[in-house]
Amino acid sequence: MSGPGNQALNINSVVGNHANLEITNHGSNWYYAVCALMGFCTLLFMALSFRKPQGDRIFHYITAGITGVACISYFAMGSNLGQTPIQAEFVRPARKWVSSAGTREIFYARYIDWFITTPLLLLDLLLTAGVPTPTILATLLADLIMIVTGLVGALTQTRFKWGFWSFGMLALFFIAYELLFDARRHAQVLGGDAKKTFMLCGTFLLFIWFLYPIAWGLSEGGNIIHPDGEAVFYGVLDVLAKPVFGILLLWGHRRLSSSQLGLRIRNRSEITSEKYNPGYGQRDGVGVHNEGPGANVGGHTTGTTVHPSATHTNVNA
Repeated sequence: MSGPGNQALNINSVVGNHANLEITNHGSNWYYAVCALMGFCTLLFMALSFRKPQGDRIFHYITAGITGVACISYFAMGSNLGQTPIQAEFVRPARKWVSSAGTREIFYARYIDWFITTPLLLLDLLLTAGVPTPTILATLLADLIMIVTGLVGALTQTRFKWGFWSFGMLALFFIAYELLFDARRHAQVLGGDAKKTFMLCGTFLLFIWFLYPIAWGLSEGGNIIHPDGEAVFYGVLDVLAKPVFGILLLWGHRRLSSSQLGLRIRNRSEITSEKYNPGYGQRDGVGVHNEGPGANVGGHTTGTTVHPSATHTNVNA
């Protein structure tokens, strides 16, 4: 199956069970190419993080983590590892590319990748929009449901797999609602670069994500395209949803600071200043005073002096 260069399929043919219909050397080469691209982007995003203050690197770290996990996943799939054979629901002897299918390989490594990286993609967007924590948690839960139902559906050999596909679609629609309505309203309040970045990246990511169920239906679900075609389809989508998305997001954040988005992330110098100077001032509009009974936790004042002995707290978010 493999040529003189890439020997991964031959070497790993003795590892685990293998399906009648699995990737060829072409699919393996493609997976390795995407692996290399993901690895390069991981290093690039980490290098770019050093251009930002330490407290403003969260989006670089999240985005680098996304491509880093994807790099490992694509290495596994290029090596034809992290897969298991599943009896195909639809056997199509008349179709040239899948006529050999009795069993088809399913890459569970792909779903492990998505289980880690898709919540991080959403976290990039939701933090950019300044969405409150409860909404973030609900959206991430829906995302995990979407990924798990996709995996269970892929591993199901009967038509009940489409029930799991439907549950995943419901979760995807919930995510779309949160991004298009709730998160968008928060981004509009922030305005400026935060709003522009969220609208561009959010619309782009949602469009890409709605193509994944089609890829699933053509591959794991319907057994219509060959695993090599599946590799290309998912690979292109992942490149768009991870490195390209990451570049767009970090470009939009080039003039944004964490404090502008309502994130209170302190540098070592600020922690030291707070420790030895309880009256340490504000940073970028975010209050870092001792959070005592009279603390202004919103970082804004109305001109009213709050005495230490006062029992009333002035909170102006």
